[in-house]
Amino acid sequence: MKPVIGVTPDFNAGDRQEWGGKEPTYFLRARYVRAIEELGGVPVILPLVADRAARRRLLTGIDGLLLTGSGPDLDPTLYGERKRFTFPVVARRRSSFELDLVRLAIRNEIPTLAICGGMQTMNVACGGTLYQDIPAQVHDVLQHRQTRPAIHVSHSVSIAPGSLLNRIIKRTDMKVNSSHHQSVKAVGRALIASATAPDGIIEAIEHPAHPFFLGLQWHPEFLFERHVLHRRLFQTFLRAASRRPTLQRAPAIRGTNS
Repeated sequence: MKPVIGVTPDFNAGDRQEWGGKEPTYFLRARYVRAIEELGGVPVILPLVADRAARRRLLTGIDGLLLTGSGPDLDPTLYGERKRFTFPVVARRRSSFELDLVRLAIRNEIPTLAICGGMQTMNVACGGTLYQDIPAQVHDVLQHRQTRPAIHVSHSVSIAPGSLLNRIIKRTDMKVNSSHHQSVKAVGRALIASATAPDGIIEAIEHPAHPFFLGLQWHPEFLFERHVLHRRLFQTFLRAASRRPTLQRAPAIRGTNS
C-alpha cells in the first residue's frame, strides 16, 4: 500500500494580504503535494489543530510527516532570543502545531522530512537556535537567496560521510537551490549537521538514532522532476514511511487529556 504522508500547510492568521487578507486561511504550494503523489505516496494536508490530543490522534493516521517551508520566520522567542530584525513571523498556531509534531514524531519514530523553514522548526523543536538573518549575522557568506527561479540549482553542499543524507545520495557533495535568509546556528539536541554550504552555513540536519528524520535547507520539491538526486530524497523518505510497522504508530487517543 502507498504510504500516507501528512503535509503541514502554511497559515494566514488574518494579517497576510496575499493569502486571504483578514480571513484566516490555509495555503500550500502544490509542488509539495505533487512530489509525494507522483513518487508513490498519498499526501494528506494536516489541519493545524490546537488540542494536543487531537494532534496525537492525527499522527495515528499517517505513515510519514512532511514539514514544509514558510514565508515568515519562527518567532525568535521560541529559541530564547529577542527579535532583532523586522521580518514577519510565523503564525503562533502553525509554529505551536509543528513544534509539537516534531517532538511527537521523534517519540513515535515517524519518518519525517523537513524542508527549508520546516528544517528550522525541526532544529528549534530539539532545542537548537537560528541565525535570524544570515547576511547581517555571518561574514563572508554566499548569496542564499538566489535570483534565478528555484527550479535551478545555485551552490554545492558538502555531505557528512556515513550520514543518512550520504547514504541516500551516495555522494559527499551535491548541487542545491537556495531561497532562505535564516539558517541553523546551534544544532538541536540529539541532532547532527549532515551538510554544509561552502561558507559553512548548515544545509541539512538529521537524528542519527531515528529511522528517518532529515531536515533540508533547500527546496527539493522544485528539483525532483529534473534532478535524480533530489528525487531520491523523496523516494527514500516514502520507502521509510511505507516500511513503518503499524504497531509502531502512536496509540489511539481516548478523551482529550494530553
